[in-house]
Amino acid sequence: MSNFESLGLAPDVLKNIAKIGLTTPTPIQAEAIPEIVKGRDLLGLAQTGTGKTAAFGLPMITRLLKHGGKPGPKQVRALILAPTRELATQISDNITAYADGTPIRVFRIVGGASVNAQIERLKRGVDVLIATPGRLIDILDRNSVDLTKAEYLVLDEADQMLDIGFIHALRRIARYLPRTRQTLLFSATMPKLMEELADTYLTEPVRVAVNPPGKAADKIEQGVHYVNQGDKAKLLAEYVGKHPGELAVVFGRTKHGSEKLSRLMESWGFSVAAIHGNKSQNQRERALAAFRAGEIEVLIATDVAARGLDIPDVKHVYNFDLPNVPENYVHRIGRTARAGKDGRAVAFCAPAELGELRAIEKAMKAEIPVIGGEVPEGAAPTPKGRGQRGGGRPGPSRSQGGGTGRPQGNGGGQRGPKPAAAKPAGGEASPSRKRPARRPSRRPKSQQPA
Repeated sequence: MSNFESLGLAPDVLKNIAKIGLTTPTPIQAEAIPEIVKGRDLLGLAQTGTGKTAAFGLPMITRLLKHGGKPGPKQVRALILAPTRELATQISDNITAYADGTPIRVFRIVGGASVNAQIERLKRGVDVLIATPGRLIDILDRNSVDLTKAEYLVLDEADQMLDIGFIHALRRIARYLPRTRQTLLFSATMPKLMEELADTYLTEPVRVAVNPPGKAADKIEQGVHYVNQGDKAKLLAEYVGKHPGELAVVFGRTKHGSEKLSRLMESWGFSVAAIHGNKSQNQRERALAAFRAGEIEVLIATDVAARGLDIPDVKHVYNFDLPNVPENYVHRIGRTARAGKDGRAVAFCAPAELGELRAIEKAMKAEIPVIGGEVPEGAAPTPKGRGQRGGGRPGPSRSQGGGTGRPQGNGGGQRGPKPAAAKPAGGEASPSRKRPARRPSRRPKSQQPA
């Protein structure tokens, strides 16, 4: 199917997606929408950035409009659960746009915002409620929302909800829902526990899989750069400095380390913001808004942002720390190459992270080409050279001594900065950056980011 008009969507929905600029359905949308319009339960598997929100949102609004009716006080007609505040916000924005000009009322509840204000709004009832499991449990415990009339349940990024321990919350929430409902479960990966979750929640579901679970998007150019842990910040400055004006997302493992790295990069003259669990909801939303607007070029985040960060202009993803959960690597790098665009992802691998790197490659069933640094002794190196997109790739690179190899450019004969050991890092990582008062390479190790 090559157009949305052939998928059975409501006329008002078609008008709205035309205004948004959606013209051709993605594979997950083309396969999932007709089945959802028919009322079938569905298990959808697709990599990040392929349009899963529209795949469940457009047919759900179509069915709500077709059935008509209004929610009573505290009642909800459709419930969408998401693992993070950022993803819940993105879904809410999209569903609101899809339902523009219709009687469908959309509301979002997440942690970090006033629970009393959310309860007050729920008193009037909503058609579509988007929620994080933790905040929904809080409101259910206060008897401030009624899910017994919910006709639809959507679990988005269900695998991450399992990863971060929401399985018990999901089971509690299920007790409040009617048995007769349409349930849609979407995920980018399919761990064993997901099969059990699908068996529990879905009734004779249609299974739609448009990519092998764990596979990265084909247009993402990936590479691994071996580097000592203490030299990662200087290496990051070199990479970021070579692409001024291009948006980059940097993933750290801990809240403290991400915050520390953000402050260090800012002191070197980079335009940086951080989002993590210690930031308030308002701080996180302001940082994301500035990043979308291009006022901030580098966003440093923990895995809280690996799902739900939908910014098509992100050109680069840097895995400053490799994730403990291999599948999270795919979600992280899925922040680039969205909406059909190209993107680049570089993983910084310290000697102690070799196990994580091999686990990631095993999960993806593909090796990540080495694009810089000295391959640690005992590690089976991936041959360097011009790589392919998707499972392997980047351009040529020379190994550098000391674990702080020269970052590679995006082609075009671009020449990278000198190795960090031979020059002050930070401000001189890019000709457009001002020289910092203090040279990062002379900082005590205690001041380097985790």
